[in-house]
Amino acid sequence: MRNPTRLLTTLAATAAISASFLLTTTASAQDANAQAAYRDIEQTLGLLPGFFKAFPQSGIAGAWSEFKSVQLSPNTRLDVKTKQLIGLAVSAQIPCQYCIYFHTAVAKANGATDEEIKEAVAMAAMTRHWSTVLNGMEIDLDAFKKETDTVLRLAAERARSASK
Repeated sequence: MRNPTRLLTTLAATAAISASFLLTTTASAQDANAQAAYRDIEQTLGLLPGFFKAFPQSGIAGAWSEFKSVQLSPNTRLDVKTKQLIGLAVSAQIPCQYCIYFHTAVAKANGATDEEIKEAVAMAAMTRHWSTVLNGMEIDLDAFKKETDTVLRLAAERARSASK
């Protein structure tokens, strides 16, 4: 019969060595991924902004990939200007001065007019206003959905009638 204590000790030592190797491998892979992300950020933006450097290295590659592929990419369903106007509207509600500045500047760089900027912020304000009313007064959600569907159906019928 084998010594169970010795077997457990051997298994524990093997697990510890494997975990140590995995952590070392993972740490160096994360470092390599972070360095690659930093290089890509600098190549894409022309410099490596401080807020990217402040982000944990373990997550910067994923954060940059998300930022680049959604926010900066012109190859998505929404054009860059529209995405930045959405970002501005959300930023105004959070509120985040950094985000407001960034999304306003990028929206304008992508053709947004001052009126479009104002409209995006006003839309955010109205959404917040009516959300407060609907939630605060506990309006029945099912009834709200039925009324919304009816309004949309009637609008479509009017549009069809007007085009005849």
